[in-house]
Amino acid sequence: MANIEKRISNTGETSYRVKIRLKGYPIQSATFKRLTDAKKWTQDTESAIREGRHFKTAEAKKHTVKDLVTRYYSEILPNYNEKEQKERKSKLEWWATNIGHYLLADITPVAISEHKNKMTQSPATVDKYLKNLSHAFTVAVNEWGWLDDNPVKKVKSPKLLRGRIRFLDDEERIRLLKACKESPNQLLYSCVVLALSTGMRQAEQMELLWSDVNLKDGFLILHETKNGERRRVTLTGLSLELVKEHSKIRRLDTQLLFPSERNPQKPIDLRKAFANAMAVAQITDFKWHDLRHCTASYLAMNGASLAEIAEVLGHKTLSMVKRYAHLSEGHVSNVVASMNAKIFGGM
Repeated sequence: MANIEKRISNTGETSYRVKIRLKGYPIQSATFKRLTDAKKWTQDTESAIREGRHFKTAEAKKHTVKDLVTRYYSEILPNYNEKEQKERKSKLEWWATNIGHYLLADITPVAISEHKNKMTQSPATVDKYLKNLSHAFTVAVNEWGWLDDNPVKKVKSPKLLRGRIRFLDDEERIRLLKACKESPNQLLYSCVVLALSTGMRQAEQMELLWSDVNLKDGFLILHETKNGERRRVTLTGLSLELVKEHSKIRRLDTQLLFPSERNPQKPIDLRKAFANAMAVAQITDFKWHDLRHCTASYLAMNGASLAEIAEVLGHKTLSMVKRYAHLSEGHVSNVVASMNAKIFGGM
């Protein structure tokens, strides 16, 4: 219930002191010069408390964007691998520098859009900045109760170019694997085969520990992934055989599958060896990350659904794998033809 107390000061000025007491909630109070304002505030505040809006609004007035980013660093970033932490932090630092002084209650989609429009980076990079900020706001809404909703979700993302798809055709793949096998670097061939076979990101693969590998049942567990979730990766065929062979000569001074020769506590750097193999194989316009595109493309061409490709690559949504949809059109046509034959075959 609410209580409105009329007060008269020594100078003769009248004010109205409001106190709202609702069971299970802290007492809320405010002072107004007009009785009508006091009554309106009482009505609005009681409704907001009962609907769960009032205290979130109060929290939004207490905290700045800088507070949000700082807490995000402390509680959320540790859930990601070192590379992902660095990428997210660099993007959130930009927002903290430009809008860190804003109270959360004052952040609007318009304010975010104005700063987005000042960016000179590529559309894809700007999109990443928005997504990182949006995730921080989502956490503040869902886990911390600092806000009612996420203003970043109402900001239009920049129009992105089509995702790059560069995969090796059969002849290129044969040439590259032959060059890797003949490379002076004894780990290059196994690492490239494993990348092609599993679709793992380079950082995920290079940070693998022997304790993550189950050779008996043919799988490994990725504990540190880009989306922060563990992922089981199937080992089969040649990749499984190569990891088994590699396990027979594993180094005992490190837990890493692919350690550096100079510092066994750090992963091996294959950039130079891979570039040399690419030159020998006469392959251009191809990066290590494109091995991941190869995996997805080969899966699509062999009839895998987009959901299956997303699961293999570790994507939470299908948006990132839609670029491979055209490669599985034959499979989709067969599915549609089969469905039509079953439902119209007897007509």
